[in-house]
This record gives sequence, C-alpha cells and structure tokens, in this order.
Amino acid sequence: MIAILSDIHGNLPALKAVIKDALEKGCNRFISLGDVVSYYSQPAECIELLMQHDAINILGNHDSYIVNDTNCPRSKAVSRIVNDHKKMLNKSQLNWLSNSLVFLKEKDILFLHGGPDNPQDQYLYSVSKDIFPEDINMLFSGHTHVQIIAKFEKKTYCNPGSVGQPRDGDSRAAYAILMDGSIALHRVNYDIDETVNAMKDFGYDAFYYENLYQGAQIGGRIDKVKIIK
Repeated sequence: MIAILSDIHGNLPALKAVIKDALEKGCNRFISLGDVVSYYSQPAECIELLMQHDAINILGNHDSYIVNDTNCPRSKAVSRIVNDHKKMLNKSQLNWLSNSLVFLKEKDILFLHGGPDNPQDQYLYSVSKDIFPEDINMLFSGHTHVQIIAKFEKKTYCNPGSVGQPRDGDSRAAYAILMDGSIALHRVNYDIDETVNAMKDFGYDAFYYENLYQGAQIGGRIDKVKIIK
C-alpha cells in the first residue's frame, strides 16, 4: 500500500497525523508529490520525518525555490517565508530536497507535482482525458491543494489534496492511498493550534495561518477543480 502525500508545506502536526493514519491503515511506502517546504514553520522537521520513512519526493515549485536559491514570483508573503526556510535546513536536509525527482513513472502510472506540461508549476484546475500522456492510465499530481478523483474510461486522475494547507473548504489534512490499482481518498484531523503556535513563535501574524481553520488559501479563497467529461 502506497500513501500519496502532497503539499506538506512545513506543517509538521499535519504530516505526523497523516503518517500515523497511513501506517495504521497498512501503508508501507510513501510518495510525496512535492512542496514539502514553505508556508509553515517546521520544514526541517517535515523533511526529517519523510527521510525516516524513506519517502520519495517529487520536486515542487516551492521546493525548487529552496534548492535553486530563487524565490516565488507571485507573492511577497511567500517570498518572506521561503527566505526564512532557506536558513532552517541543514546540509543533510537540503541534500535530500535537492535529490527530489522531477517526476516518477511506474509502468502506466505517473506521479508529479504540477501537470504533464510543466511538472513543477502547472495548475490543473480543470481535468479531462486530454491531460494524460499517451502511455499513462493513472496520473497523480498536487499543486492545487484540492482533493479529487476523476475517472475517464480507462484513465484515472487523482490529486490527493494537501497535507499542510488544504484549499477545498475542508481543514483536515488530506492524502490518498494506492493499493492494487485502486485509489482511496482520506482526511485526517490534526491540531491546527499547534501549527499556529509554531508560526507565532517565529513572529508570523494571523494573515499567514488563519486560513488553516477554513481549509483555504492565505487570504481565504477556497478552490475547486472542474472535471470535464
């Protein structure tokens, strides 16, 4: 059984809750679809926990800001966090993040962060059978932070949702389990206050974390993914 995680974003309490739940359900393998870092204040601890469980990580756009010493072109608020996170990782943690895959392909299953046209930064806010590469029948991606399964004849798309910052109106941490070609979506309660208190300890104000209680983006927007048959 494979636990498919995505968009952890430095939210250690959420990651702990998801891994505990996945282990209790019998998962023996972990694949992260990227964005382990940024947004919340415990990226080093999240990386250590993934390392402990031999997780494979796909490089997300936020991960790339750290690895390539760049920054977010879309948000000054995110840029501040990225700059902070660059100072938090030790050499071992940075090396692990640097060894993230661009994508992972196993037979007819493709795992990536964004989408087939841009593995790091393609937002799939609408999905149809046209998004699948010719030889792929099952596609997993993150990036939108919206949990969804969509089936198109013999092809299946899944976004496991976000562990650390759900944006679909459900504040619980999200992930998926893949077993014998079947996908199950899961949500897990975690202590949001613990994440918030960690942010307060680092000097962040409510703008950066109040969205966690709503299951929304920073700023309060709730997102959806459209399925086009």
